[in-house]
Amino acid sequence: MSGKLYGVGLGPGDPSLMTVRAVQAIAEAQVIAYHSARHGRSIARSIAAEHIRADQVEEALVYPLTTETTDHPGGYRGAMEDFYAEASARLAEHLDAGRTVAVLAEGDPLFYGSYMHMHKRLADRYDTEVIPGVTSVSAAAARLGTPLAEAEEVLTILPGTLPEEELTARLAATDAAVVMKLGRTFPKVRRALEKSGRLPEARYAERVTMAGERLSALSEVAEESVPYFSVAVVPSRIGTGAAEREPAGPGEVVVVGTGPAGPLWLTPETRGALAAADDLVGYTTYLDRVPVRPGQRRHGSDNRVEAERAEFALQLARRGRRVAVVSGGDPGVFAMATAVLEVASAEEYTEIPVRVLPGVTAANAAAARAGAPLGHDYATVSLSDRLKPWEVIAGRLRAAAAADLVLALYNPGSRSRNWQVGKARELLLEHRAPDTPVVVARDVGGEGERVRIVRLADLDPAEVDMRTILLVGSSQTQVVRRGGGEEVVWTPRRYPEE
Repeated sequence: MSGKLYGVGLGPGDPSLMTVRAVQAIAEAQVIAYHSARHGRSIARSIAAEHIRADQVEEALVYPLTTETTDHPGGYRGAMEDFYAEASARLAEHLDAGRTVAVLAEGDPLFYGSYMHMHKRLADRYDTEVIPGVTSVSAAAARLGTPLAEAEEVLTILPGTLPEEELTARLAATDAAVVMKLGRTFPKVRRALEKSGRLPEARYAERVTMAGERLSALSEVAEESVPYFSVAVVPSRIGTGAAEREPAGPGEVVVVGTGPAGPLWLTPETRGALAAADDLVGYTTYLDRVPVRPGQRRHGSDNRVEAERAEFALQLARRGRRVAVVSGGDPGVFAMATAVLEVASAEEYTEIPVRVLPGVTAANAAAARAGAPLGHDYATVSLSDRLKPWEVIAGRLRAAAAADLVLALYNPGSRSRNWQVGKARELLLEHRAPDTPVVVARDVGGEGERVRIVRLADLDPAEVDMRTILLVGSSQTQVVRRGGGEEVVWTPRRYPEE
């Protein structure tokens, strides 16, 4: 009969943190296998050393290289694939001979560990048991005395080998994080933490639970001193002062675009800004899209008090608060960015930093649902006459229609105001054919989403409200029925010559 394969998690380094089951599996094994670099020293073996007997066969699985520099025809990945194939074949010989094999693994065998490469090649052929171990993530949190994640917080585990922009985006978007595989990646990881605004919170843990353990603020660590066996920890904000801090200097206002609906439409940058804010200010409907976080203050208001909302946010920032003004869609498109910047231009607020973070616009969201109606030049016009006369709106509609631009019509109507849609239809029919396609998109991304394509002549004002956006095609816009009966709208990028 074939032998049994054990993947034995040894924990983060201190032998006393090995589990009872790990010790039992090592005792049962006839072959003890472990990975090592070419110098022959194995951290895994050193952790389990006191439990390894002289009568057990030892298989040192020595990596052929430790950097990505190689003359192997398949490059680094090719060289490593050959190594894993050869190493698993060696273990298979023992298993075929009926011997029990224990492969030692630092931390947990299936968490960024070398054992998993043996597991993928052998577990489907042999009786296998994986024994979990304490990960470096849990050990670092324990030694730092810092909760990793609490309540509804999201913990993200990242390899430091990711590209810097990807690290920055993921660090900005998450509540808490651990970055592993530092060493040579440390300068890049530090820059990503700084760009994402997480550096002040970040902690550093090196050789946790082992001799030479070092714990400190990550910002104080010299780049040249960082080994591979170290992690960066961005801990829970709850109860640590990060989300409940007292004002300690000048605050700021960040105007955040949340897109047309819920969390799926947020960018990593906006997620990070919302999480880092002391105060959230906005129209209540938009605030409800943002998860509640302990220690964060929420200030909801009616949709018609934009100037008052902007001034309130700036006053909070003047007292040292970090304020996120929450706006639907993109804050610079008929939304809160203009209101905030207008108030912030007053002399009393000019020293307060104001940033605007973009979001997915209602027009872009509706266009994506329908196909690609905005594929060529287009104009964006608000039909609301609350802030500008209808005569101005009508003039712009005529000009855009005469120029044969696709039109994105915002704020087309409400319960008390729907005559503008009818008037706009009449104006556009002076320049457009009756069968010009119009995308009628309501509540894109929401539970009541409904996207239809109608002829311009058939556009019904009664079906339009403030949660609707209209995309009116140009003379070139096409409607195509694809397989399955689905209709898509698109505007060619190439315009016909005169």
